[in-house]
Amino acid sequence: MTVTGSPEWTKRLDLASRAVGGTVMWATDELFAEKENLVNPWRPRHRPETFGPKGQVYDGWETRRHREPGDDQALVRLGLPGVVHGVVVDTAFFRGNYPPEVTVEACAAEGYPSAAELSGQDWDPIVPRSPVDGDAENHFAVDSPRRYTHVRLTMHPDGGVARLRVHGEVVPDPALLDLGALDLAALENGAECTGCSDMFYSAPRNMLLPGLAAHQAEGWETARRRDDGNDWAIVRLAGEGIVRFADLDTSNLRGNAPGWAALSGSLDGETWFELLPRTRLQPDTRHRFAVPERRAARHVRLDILPDGGMARLRLFGGLTDHGATHLRNRFATTTS
Repeated sequence: MTVTGSPEWTKRLDLASRAVGGTVMWATDELFAEKENLVNPWRPRHRPETFGPKGQVYDGWETRRHREPGDDQALVRLGLPGVVHGVVVDTAFFRGNYPPEVTVEACAAEGYPSAAELSGQDWDPIVPRSPVDGDAENHFAVDSPRRYTHVRLTMHPDGGVARLRVHGEVVPDPALLDLGALDLAALENGAECTGCSDMFYSAPRNMLLPGLAAHQAEGWETARRRDDGNDWAIVRLAGEGIVRFADLDTSNLRGNAPGWAALSGSLDGETWFELLPRTRLQPDTRHRFAVPERRAARHVRLDILPDGGMARLRLFGGLTDHGATHLRNRFATTTS
């Protein structure tokens, strides 16, 4: 498989991923391979010479060969609406059956419209009709300030695409949040992990995903330390807020949970104050702690001592007036 390099924007969250609730609502055709594979969170997999009744089994979306004019399309509802910074059209393992060209469009729709109802929406071409390579991650930067809820992939004329990644930043709708009582560390509310000491086994962003971790790989886990230090991760909160309760979840981490953890807060990301002192943890346990130091913070640092993993991190509290105003303004500037 060819990878032509990874732009900086690929480090941003995949808004279309099934891990955050993305779904493929509709496709013109999926005879050879199911449309739902487009948003699988794992890297594409392939077992050569694995044939089903319709041919080689692919971990992607594949349509039949066209014998008449026309293109194939798939419609994706983003798991988390937001501003798109780039799109990856991954044709992994599609060598003689990938589309020569693709187009990606996006729209902003209110509520939960059906695929048929979306046909009347105004669609913005965020990736104009462009050539793609087979068995490759095709990167397309997007320059749009708008908040989108859905994307539409068109293959010209047919073929197969393994994954559609829509990287960007979450912009939540403040009308659907209680700004005085929410998870300040949730990706769906606009939080993000901005740095960590180590992500050998898995990324710290996983801690902020919705729902519970189903297994060990769905959280954050570091390599074993052989020094006197400890591992850490920094979360930029959904907005400036006051953390009242912290959930430190070590579910599925039995022999590799941290022995202790601590939380620090910061307004500027440089000067830190204690939120939760060094606290003992148990393996495979959902811990909840009241935060004794209730000060406004924009960033929270999680220290795990000395190393190990964390399945989920929840920081429940409320936005300050400044944080609430910033969140509302962010939504307004991306929807006007």
